[in-house]
Amino acid sequence: MPRARGSLSVTLSIVLSISLLATSTFGGSPLGLGTVVSADRAHVGTAAASAGSTVFAGDKLDTEQAGNLQIRAGAARLVLTGSSRVVWGDENGAPSATLTGGTAAFSTSNAKAFVLHAGTAVFRPRDNEPTVANVTLLNAKELVVRCSRGALLIGVDDDVRVIPEGTAYHVVLDPDAAIPAGALPAAAAPSSWGQDRPIKAGKSKFIWYAIAFTSIVTAFLIWQALESPDRP
Repeated sequence: MPRARGSLSVTLSIVLSISLLATSTFGGSPLGLGTVVSADRAHVGTAAASAGSTVFAGDKLDTEQAGNLQIRAGAARLVLTGSSRVVWGDENGAPSATLTGGTAAFSTSNAKAFVLHAGTAVFRPRDNEPTVANVTLLNAKELVVRCSRGALLIGVDDDVRVIPEGTAYHVVLDPDAAIPAGALPAAAAPSSWGQDRPIKAGKSKFIWYAIAFTSIVTAFLIWQALESPDRP
């Protein structure tokens, strides 16, 4: 069984990279609106989510333990894996989401396509190039972020850093948190929202540790990889 499961493994970067091809054929969603592309054991508010439904700012989206949900919004895609929750939003006319539990994965084709909030952290693409990343909220103060394509910016107030392609970090959203025994904070790659600048000593709003990069693989992602990129 492990061998069979391994043969079906599909990385999140491949799945969402395929989604980027499909996204480019659709126009932008006005005022951050989103459209449900696929749903299984997922909800928009208290109603069951279904393909073609429109998602509005303020809508609460969630998936059951073995559920999944994919939203398209202009040049961005958002995927929720099992037992995940977000609140859909609008940020200066662009779609956004606030992760309140579980894992949210997203792909974008430009720097202003999508914004993800998790705790006090804000994530967005660094450049106008395809970007694929996922964030797992462990608790109110801790999360794990992986960037499998492009480069991602993480910011907490004025503390903004770059997450390069192919890297993963365990982030602690507490500047006073103790460093785990034997762990060393990862070297920061500072960047503002669009312009590089140094981070002043003593101004760090979070600490982070480099961890091994791993993929998120679910039956839903395997199914999506087998779908034609020309389908919505």
